[in-house]
Amino acid sequence: MKSALITGATAGIGASFARLLASQGYDLILVARDVDRLNATAETLSKEFGVTCEVLPADLSKAKELTKVENRLSESDRPVEVLINNAGFGIKSGFLTSEISAEQQMLDVLVVAPMRLMHAVLPSMKSSNRGIIINVSSVAGWIAGGTYSAAKSYLTVLSESLHAELVNSEVTVMALAPGFTRTEFHQRANIYMKSLPEFMWITSDFLVAKAWENAQEGAAVSVPGWQYAILSSIARFGPRPLVRTLGMNMRRKQRKK
Repeated sequence: MKSALITGATAGIGASFARLLASQGYDLILVARDVDRLNATAETLSKEFGVTCEVLPADLSKAKELTKVENRLSESDRPVEVLINNAGFGIKSGFLTSEISAEQQMLDVLVVAPMRLMHAVLPSMKSSNRGIIINVSSVAGWIAGGTYSAAKSYLTVLSESLHAELVNSEVTVMALAPGFTRTEFHQRANIYMKSLPEFMWITSDFLVAKAWENAQEGAAVSVPGWQYAILSSIARFGPRPLVRTLGMNMRRKQRKK
């Protein structure tokens, strides 16, 4: 039976990936911090789609708990065909005023965890010559938006590098670069978003469906939504002084509340 491991699986983009993969017959390994929500999600998906849901509670900012997930991905007798690196969070404060502990925690979850989880699962994927890894990055990775942008830039570049390295195999590594998506992300970070026009929002179900389609096609990067296809092109290919100014102006507005 094919299986998929999803981090941050109980809400938003992770929950949408869980539903989509369950609907396609994947058994799931669901990773998140909230045990109650994990169990509720597993029960719902099992009943609705008839798949097996393994619950793996873990705080990926903690080394011992991250190791639990690495060990599960390394099990040769229970291989994982799909890895969705989705867990993440943002910090409202700018770098000059933030707590270093919060910065370290964000780096551990957004950079260290997906890097280590990919390193754990890729040997078995290469050995079987099949597998899909989707790293949930962000269009913010192409702007100058503080340490969150820097972390997402790392994830996008690493994904592209691995995609190129595996181009002659049946293993696909893809960076998913969402724009503003209706999830719990901004509320949890206490980031002000009321000034954002309605047309800039996309749903997590739309995002995930498009990302999965792109991954099946072997894409290196997925940017769902016409608005973000345009914005990402400006961010990637526009004059860097302009991109830096726009990025930091956006961050300043999000901090005001």
